[in-house]
Amino acid sequence: MPDARATARSAPAAAPAAAPATDKSRSGPARALERLGLTTPLALALHLPLRYEDETRLTPLREGRLGLPLQTEGVVTESKVELRPRRQLVVRLQDDAGDELVLRFIHFYPSHQKTLAPGARVRVRGELRGGFFGREMVHPTFKAVQDGTPLAASLTPVYPSTAQLPQAYLRKAVAAGLGRAPLDEVLPAGSVPAGLPTLRDALHFLHHPPPKAQLATLEDHSHPAWQRLKFEELLAQQLSQMQSRRERALLAAPALPARPGGLHERLLAQLPWGLTRAQHRVCEEIATDLAQPQPMHRLLQGDVGAGKTVVAALCAAIAMDQGWQCALMAPTEILAEQHFAKLVQWLEPLGITVAWLTGSRKGKARQAMLAKVASGEALLVVGTHAVIQDDVVFSKLGLAIVDEQHRFGVAQRLELRRKLRAQTDDGRPLEPHLLMMSATPIPRTLAMTYYADLEVSTIDELPPGRTPIVTKVFADSRRHEVMERIGEEVARGRQVYWVCPLIEESENDDNSRGTPLSELSNATATREDLAQALPGVEVGLLHGRMPPAEKAAVMARFSAGALQVLVATTVIEVGVDVPNASLMVIEHAERFGLAQLHQLRGRVGRGSVASVCVLLYGTPLSDSGKQRLKAMVETTDGFEIARRDLEIRGPGEFMGARQSGDALLRFADLAEDAPLLARARSLASQLLDRHPAAARAQVARWLGQKAEFLKA
Repeated sequence: MPDARATARSAPAAAPAAAPATDKSRSGPARALERLGLTTPLALALHLPLRYEDETRLTPLREGRLGLPLQTEGVVTESKVELRPRRQLVVRLQDDAGDELVLRFIHFYPSHQKTLAPGARVRVRGELRGGFFGREMVHPTFKAVQDGTPLAASLTPVYPSTAQLPQAYLRKAVAAGLGRAPLDEVLPAGSVPAGLPTLRDALHFLHHPPPKAQLATLEDHSHPAWQRLKFEELLAQQLSQMQSRRERALLAAPALPARPGGLHERLLAQLPWGLTRAQHRVCEEIATDLAQPQPMHRLLQGDVGAGKTVVAALCAAIAMDQGWQCALMAPTEILAEQHFAKLVQWLEPLGITVAWLTGSRKGKARQAMLAKVASGEALLVVGTHAVIQDDVVFSKLGLAIVDEQHRFGVAQRLELRRKLRAQTDDGRPLEPHLLMMSATPIPRTLAMTYYADLEVSTIDELPPGRTPIVTKVFADSRRHEVMERIGEEVARGRQVYWVCPLIEESENDDNSRGTPLSELSNATATREDLAQALPGVEVGLLHGRMPPAEKAAVMARFSAGALQVLVATTVIEVGVDVPNASLMVIEHAERFGLAQLHQLRGRVGRGSVASVCVLLYGTPLSDSGKQRLKAMVETTDGFEIARRDLEIRGPGEFMGARQSGDALLRFADLAEDAPLLARARSLASQLLDRHPAAARAQVARWLGQKAEFLKA
């Protein structure tokens, strides 16, 4: 990186307006632009600065303050290469008042020495430091000047970049893109909030703010120019969502009304418990959708243990009662198997054949299942992504259910919807109804933004008899106390989870949360430690690298009580239901996201016995790590957890692959821009009704192909 910056400082290259994608002779910076996605004038115009440097004025050295940036000008009095303590270029500069400054370059080129030769007049900018030989700057920016060389007319932008893309080159490219980008107003007069500039003026201001611009409003994105960009982006996103909802209303789906005394009522009658009011409410909401001849597109959300699976089963029973097939797709084999076991237990006594399809099911067993699906004998198909493989052909797929939907990619969800190959009487293709489920509750603002095209059903109460989980936080130095507690729980006949972030020492794990890999425990070693510390206790091991059959065997032993302690990685995050487990230990909890910690904690407290979740953390803790652990101690409410998680992390991970790796909101902040969002929602409906051409132009400008991701 220093080499690239140094090159830019001494001899900025000319940025080409655009280069053909197939031109192999392009420079490194040109290829770097392409890797950053900066391939069109509009993309360049929307590549906004991270910060700004003030090159609009000169400050005498004697007025500079140590530790702050300074731009000054003077004549080089000495320039030499020193070899000790390391090879470096040392330059002495004298300003017009006679004060001296040392410029120090650890990385330099012959062009540096040429520009910084004795007698040359140069303008330098950098952080002023106190050195052994007086004031100095290390690797300042510089350029040769003459007396009277004009200063910059605006603040100098500093853009997000890479090592192969010098700032000087990038600035020229962005300026060229800004000049050619199609930034004409497409919205009707009077539709933009009062006081906001045009899009063109907003972008010109953000790329080249005047010297007296309020930097604070630029940095916190509250300036009217920023507000215009946020509004434009939110409006495009809302338009896309509303358009998607309207387009779906024109599609056809099988109408599946619930029959009085039908399969769903027989299933409900044989359940050993009653539904909560919230479960009854969401069942009615989904049943109403299924009865319509347009495809349902509904998200069922509820906290861990709220009873989403039984709701899905009752709704599937409505479709199956009409002779239509249902598919339930889960992200992991463990979760899919948990669903399969429950659904077989509930539905087979009622005469429903349930098929099981996963990647590990091969050969004759798989072919037999495929035949049952194709013939329609299997009315319910449960599995992983194997459900959407090409060789899986449904007879009549009426309802597709996707559990933990944020873990699936757009293409996978779309492929499941394409499995229905029937047509209406007038030749229109039929779409299956789609029910997506999530145990990660979605904050209202996020649902308004990213799921505006969905109907959302919320199970906002837990089944009776569930005991609240107590969460405790301990430093890793107290793990021996935790092991003693495990012995006490096992002695009472209870079972325990111990979750580790690594499988073995050699695993190349990401260290983004700050804990050195050498300090991270791993599942294999922890299992051995626990087996030694708890003689006579059966300690099992479960991780994602185990063969599926071996994982299933371990889970079966733990569920049956043959294993008292299960050491696992996050493969147990969702779907595992062992009511006898009363203690969860999460090691290096600071490395897990808040939603993931909440999911893991939900593996205990599934029975009537008081349960405890222990969060072990390493030191030092980052600020966000402290916030996550504090939130876990203060609340077990999944909706409050989701709200805090949104504050800490932003919306990205709530969306999962719905955005196909590209954030649909680059500039707007859901936590701060609620008023803009409300205005955008209101205007979006008006534009679709009265100005459809403007609506299409707005979506095309801001979302392009990404609008398709919202339909999955």
